[in-house]
Amino acid sequence: MNDELITPFDVAEHLRTPEEMAAYLEACFEEADGDAAFIAKALGDIARAKGMAQVAQNAGLSRENLSKALSGERIPSFDTILKVISALGLRLHAEASVRAA
Repeated sequence: MNDELITPFDVAEHLRTPEEMAAYLEACFEEADGDAAFIAKALGDIARAKGMAQVAQNAGLSRENLSKALSGERIPSFDTILKVISALGLRLHAEASVRAA
């Protein structure tokens, strides 16, 4: 009989540096395929890694509202996303898509 303990993986426990957080968000953008809730959840993972209460304060939001907005169960407003990205110390950038027309 195998008595191994399996615990759920929590990506927030592995996001230690701003570079890791930015790389994680970039990878999520690539995988999201237009799923805004997926991106909100990824931002929630990063916010938990940095400390949800501090991120909420820096974004000018309540911790409860921030947790709900970044749960992945709803799509937060773009204004909220911009506030959170700034509070996380991240920046968005755009580049031309290489998709065929």
